[in-house]
Amino acid sequence: SELLAHVNDCWDDERRALARQLHDSLGSSLTALTMHLSLLERQLPATPALLDRSGQMKQLLLKLVDQNRQMQLKLWNDKLEFLGLCAALGEVATQFGERLAIMVRRSLPEDEPVYPRRHGVALLRALEEALSNIAAHAQASEVDVILDDGEDALMLTVKDNGVGLPPQDAAPAVKHGLRALRERLHQLGGTLTVAPGESNGTTLTAILPRNPAPQ
Repeated sequence: SELLAHVNDCWDDERRALARQLHDSLGSSLTALTMHLSLLERQLPATPALLDRSGQMKQLLLKLVDQNRQMQLKLWNDKLEFLGLCAALGEVATQFGERLAIMVRRSLPEDEPVYPRRHGVALLRALEEALSNIAAHAQASEVDVILDDGEDALMLTVKDNGVGLPPQDAAPAVKHGLRALRERLHQLGGTLTVAPGESNGTTLTAILPRNPAPQ
């Protein structure tokens, strides 16, 4: 378990470092290019062809800026460090709903839970894995994201109203992602369950004790 914890920590550190490199290097360069293009547009002759081409270039740059931000977010959510778990979970859930036009209901504690850093990372990964699977397979129109801050444990529940779990042999990527997530939670003394919803869809539940028993 110590080796797995070390591997997870190293992987998280690499993701965080790469996200910051994308922000500091590529992000700054794209922003500078956008500004230079705006200055160049002011000096161009007002011909339809040139204006149309410059407009296309600006749209392409804006798309690249957005894609860079999305890659940064997938690699590492800085809100987890600076604003806490609830803000990070809320941002991921909101952006997922906006991107796929899915109703996402959030139920998060008003007060930021007290938890070890590894717990926050694991629960954020659990939400990302759940939403990734929903986007790929569920055909859902509604999702509920619930974080319960109990006295003894943190529990994240993600429910959807989609078509249910994919066949066992139809989604190897899903199985791999869930297996890695389950191992991460187990290393922290927690559990992961994925089961059919009460009426339809799928429910993912991740539970992490505040004081895990020694492994």
